[in-house]
Amino acid sequence: MIRSLVAGAMIAAATLVPVATVQAAPTADTPVSRNGQLHVCGLKLCNENDQPVQLRGMSTHGIQWYSSCLKKASLDALATDWKADILRISMYVAKKEGGYETNPRKFTDMVHGYIEEATKRGMYALVDWHQLDPGDPNLYTAKAKTFFAEIAERHKDKNNIIYDIANEPNGVSWSKVKSYAEQVIPTIRAKDPDSVIFVGTHAWSSLGVSDGRTEADVLNNKINASNIMYTFHFYAASHHQEYFDALSRAAAKIPIFVTEFGTQDYAGEGANDFTWSKKYLDFLKSKQIGWTNWNFSDDERSGAVFKEGTCAGSSFTGTSKLKPAGVWIRERIINRNL
Repeated sequence: MIRSLVAGAMIAAATLVPVATVQAAPTADTPVSRNGQLHVCGLKLCNENDQPVQLRGMSTHGIQWYSSCLKKASLDALATDWKADILRISMYVAKKEGGYETNPRKFTDMVHGYIEEATKRGMYALVDWHQLDPGDPNLYTAKAKTFFAEIAERHKDKNNIIYDIANEPNGVSWSKVKSYAEQVIPTIRAKDPDSVIFVGTHAWSSLGVSDGRTEADVLNNKINASNIMYTFHFYAASHHQEYFDALSRAAAKIPIFVTEFGTQDYAGEGANDFTWSKKYLDFLKSKQIGWTNWNFSDDERSGAVFKEGTCAGSSFTGTSKLKPAGVWIRERIINRNL
């Protein structure tokens, strides 16, 4: 091949062939190359041509625990074997969970690295401020501003970044979540005015249902910002009709993205409920609502897609290393007719 290229160059020089006649290498066909910079149009997530897109992909487990599952071979498999559109990078925040508070520099750099890995593979990178316990995001407002200002500054020129500024607010009213969001969003917008921002809803991103509330809290008090989406989480073995109905009603009024779900119970454990999982995913497909599944690791729970011990190795393609949930989810990422 090298000899052919050299010979071709010599002939071109001798005959004064214009540079313009040389064909450029084709651009790789990836989710980002196909869709470009995303934005919210109406109730949908849309591509650069204003066409609605439904992103399907995976969420990491906590990067403080399962970085071994995020290596070249596994990320290559996610992008090319699973054909995922999006990687959700879950960075826990709380010190007691071994997250960002223990070493802000270390974890910020880890997130920078995973954004670059997703970018190299043509996937969207969803940066998840995985605030969970304590549940009030306002406890971390200053830290969130610091973190997102740096992430946005470094990656503002990329067209594949999405920001998820509050994973699962809980034990706090929607009005307080809204207040937090309206403080953090301008910090991102000052650096990156174009990228989409996700905001978790109250009661563990259940639109309030897990606290006995409803989506009306959000619908009657929307965040004062543009190009944002509200997030919803469900676990199919635990969250049935009441949750499904709230999602269905809210999806007719506000833009929603499912940043986390599982086919098991709310702890990501126990038997898979593929019946309710299918009911949810069929609905999400019908409304073109994107999703990321929890989680891309070999944790011992049934919600981790890989069998225990897989991440110590280098084999991640196909189904032999997958738990039943992994087989089911992988098929629904690959096959867009499902």
